[in-house]
Amino acid sequence: MILPAHSAAIPARRASGVGAAAHRVGVLRLLERSLSPVVGVGCLWALAWAIEGGVRGEHLVLAVIVFALTFPGRSRLEMTPRRIAVDVPIGWCGVFGLLWAACLLLGYEAMFEPALLMAWAAAVPLLDTAAWLALRRGAPALARLQGPPERAVLVGMNAHGLALAQRLRASVLGHVEVLGFADDRDAQRLAAAGCGFAHLGETAGLAELVQRQRIDRIYVTLPMTSQPRILKLLEDLKDTTASVYFVPDMFVTDLIQGRSEVLCGMPVISVCDSPFRGSAGLVKRGSDLVLASLILLLIAPALLAIALAVKLSSPGPVIFKQRRYGQDGEEIVVYKFRSMTVAEDGAVVTQARAGDQRVTRVGAILRRTSLDELPQFVNVLQGRMSVVGPRPHAVAHNELYRKVIRGYMVRHKVKPGITGWAQVNGYRGETDTLEKMQGRVDHDLDYLRNWSLRLDLWIIVKTVKLVFRDSKAY
Repeated sequence: MILPAHSAAIPARRASGVGAAAHRVGVLRLLERSLSPVVGVGCLWALAWAIEGGVRGEHLVLAVIVFALTFPGRSRLEMTPRRIAVDVPIGWCGVFGLLWAACLLLGYEAMFEPALLMAWAAAVPLLDTAAWLALRRGAPALARLQGPPERAVLVGMNAHGLALAQRLRASVLGHVEVLGFADDRDAQRLAAAGCGFAHLGETAGLAELVQRQRIDRIYVTLPMTSQPRILKLLEDLKDTTASVYFVPDMFVTDLIQGRSEVLCGMPVISVCDSPFRGSAGLVKRGSDLVLASLILLLIAPALLAIALAVKLSSPGPVIFKQRRYGQDGEEIVVYKFRSMTVAEDGAVVTQARAGDQRVTRVGAILRRTSLDELPQFVNVLQGRMSVVGPRPHAVAHNELYRKVIRGYMVRHKVKPGITGWAQVNGYRGETDTLEKMQGRVDHDLDYLRNWSLRLDLWIIVKTVKLVFRDSKAY
């Protein structure tokens, strides 16, 4: 939340004030937003000249559509080079796949040379990745060329204040120089914390410090329980032209999809919400239907072969049905190929362990390769599950862990998934300790905080790789 300054007369400030700073940061932001769209359009036109001898009307129309789909571009400057090399192709696959599907449905594919489309599909991710890596490498120099960084002071040397200061110091885009902290606690006690930031004095003298050292930004990171101090501080800072930001101490709770909204004309802050609201929910459901339908068509012969193997290998039903908790904690029925000689679904469910005698020979192969989960794509079509999401646990396990793991039930803000962020990060298979289940829940909540379609596609790619080399599932 930005609190505008209502300033009195103070000495003239240097040119790198709020407006100049916004321009400096805006240049890199504009490059971030426009890089991928420009690469996509530029590559299309260059190939049109090379292959078809010029840019025709249909190329211009396609360029407009591509630009509309990709602008503003995704922010990638804070990503590692390895993450960029994965994220860019995944993003382009989504865009090109959508365009190709639209062309097939509308019958426009004949308007373009196949060689042009194939070359464009292959060239864009390579050139875009190279462009992002070059921009990431040159971003600090570009920021320095635009002038000196903004000078910032943080008020309140606490956990989230230190976290913000360290992120500002490490940020490629921020272009903010953190001078230190203003805090009313003893300076020696603060120095003993060894945070690496200077103690600039008490909050009572902050307004004078801002004017004397020409501070551009103030970040107030005091806890929300310090309301009288915060109000007094904000009143004092009205006599400056520094931009003042209040950073709420939201570490008192676990933010899930934290964002600000306006409700009936009043601002509200979301503390715990589903990421699948509005258009995001349509994207998620649409991707589930498309992926589940395609996968079921591709694996239909494998489903029949597995069903036959299960039926012939041991007595009992082919499909094992078990009650699980779905979205909003409602009970659902989940399908799996039976891999054991028992079908437990009562008040006590024993997890499978290494060497478990209940697991059949065919079941051991199915569990190790996760092929026993394939019937759950039917659950996805039914709307009970998603392709990617927190893995559903047996009702008995839910009732146990919800009492001992904080935030356990928050993972049920979304539909459970066939695979998930926890599973591709080492938390697949048996959770025989509380620490393992805590790790799984932590990753599930991290998924809720950071969901995107790109993340879903990345998890699917990692799952396929994991199936062939992991042996944690028993």
